[in-house]
Amino acid sequence: MADAARLFLLLVAVAAALAGRSDGAWCVCRPELGDSALQKTLDYACGDGADCKPILQNGPCFAPDTVRAHCSYAVNSFYQRNNQNAQACVFSGTATLVSTDPSGNGCTYPATPSAAGTSNGGSPGVYSPPTMGMGPSALNDNSGANVLPVAGVAARLVILAFCSLMALYLCA
Repeated sequence: MADAARLFLLLVAVAAALAGRSDGAWCVCRPELGDSALQKTLDYACGDGADCKPILQNGPCFAPDTVRAHCSYAVNSFYQRNNQNAQACVFSGTATLVSTDPSGNGCTYPATPSAAGTSNGGSPGVYSPPTMGMGPSALNDNSGANVLPVAGVAARLVILAFCSLMALYLCA
């Protein structure tokens, strides 16, 4: 019986660890989209609280000087400043969560809310928000881009249920 209890505790610990795991620590712009769509996302993120100073000319993340690279930095800053809320990485389907650090070439993407800074005081950047809102969590977004975080939660619940059932079966 003691072995069964230890096994149960081990399975619960594994399930708890899996349930708390993040689907991704960074938010980036989707690579398959064109510059026009990404520019709107960049404008929104920088105009609504992202720290876009690093992507300004002479900033550590200015190079490469592409809409895609600047967009990814901006949406990640926005996502981190919103406490890694998955809905802060939807941007009407133009951004996605990733688990691989996109930092490189001397540019470090914040990986935590504290590294991104949480104060939105001062000027967030030189970009202005788009005329038509495309907020990060648009409620009428039917693109499916926000399915990934939900799928991750569902997968964790299935793993947790499976581990619990196995533990109950083994302890019986």
